[in-house]
Amino acid sequence: MHRQALVLIVCSLVLSANGFADEIYFKNGDRLSGQIVRLTDGKLVLKSAVAGEVTVNLAEVKTFSSEAPVEIHLKDGTVLHQPIAAGEPNEFALKTATPVKPQTFPLADVTAINPPPSVKPKWTGSISGALTSTTGNTKANSAAVSASVARRTEQDRTTAGADLAKGRQKDRDTGESHTTEDWWRMRAQYDYFFTKKFFGFGNVRYETDEIARLDRRVVLGGGAGYQWIETERTNLSTNVGLASLYEKYDNIPESNSDLAVQAGYNFSQRLAKNTTFLNDLTYFPSIEEFSDYFLTSTAELRTNLTKAMFANLKIIFNYDASPAPGRSGTDMKYLLGFGINF
Repeated sequence: MHRQALVLIVCSLVLSANGFADEIYFKNGDRLSGQIVRLTDGKLVLKSAVAGEVTVNLAEVKTFSSEAPVEIHLKDGTVLHQPIAAGEPNEFALKTATPVKPQTFPLADVTAINPPPSVKPKWTGSISGALTSTTGNTKANSAAVSASVARRTEQDRTTAGADLAKGRQKDRDTGESHTTEDWWRMRAQYDYFFTKKFFGFGNVRYETDEIARLDRRVVLGGGAGYQWIETERTNLSTNVGLASLYEKYDNIPESNSDLAVQAGYNFSQRLAKNTTFLNDLTYFPSIEEFSDYFLTSTAELRTNLTKAMFANLKIIFNYDASPAPGRSGTDMKYLLGFGINF
């Protein structure tokens, strides 16, 4: 008799003697007695007086039984709460007090047993800012603020964010004052998950920049996306769709409105215990002429100083293939500051 089988038999005998009556029957013929604790993500946990909590793959289980009621969640949303009787291979049955044939269910339909209470979704976010001041031959002041919020449920995800910066410079000799930067932007997106990975989305962007002579840029879009990875350490999703892109510049009487393709990604990676890298990119080529496009990307390195406070460096990159006359199509913005999580 091999060692694993001997351990299973000893566990069964000891646990039975201690009053445990739940049993798991394996496809290889083994049997284990104990107390069913839970089933999540395809892993069935049994409490053993000899070995503690034992975790087995549901795929290796032929059937199981329980003396006390257990809470079983099925794929169709049905929730059962009663004792279970062992059924045919790959099935389980509900225990009945009458000789009537018990109702049976496929093991493949089980999504969870005694799952932990679901955590109520809540809004989370952060806000950060930076101030700079220069005195002497030149007097200059600038301020920048960034904020973001997010809410994730099993069915959907909502995200929104905004950035703004203002700066002025005054020459000591001439007394002349001029704006060095004056811009702000906001964006929001709603994702609805049809499956755990596939989602549809709708989003909106608005931005203005006095130095770039951009009176306003408005983007309304929608499409489909795929969530490749979503863990505490790594997050990666891609999306593609269509967008209406409207641009109006101060030094051009006419506005520009195009139907564009929208393609991009969102990525975050925890590099160390307290440091995370975040990056997103979205590309908007005009359907009529792909060489006419707008591209925007944000990269941020964030280090937690305390549980609620962090320091960050954010770089915002924009490229407009058709900028205002006399202005460059490339804009790089650097924001270095401190913030709080909430």
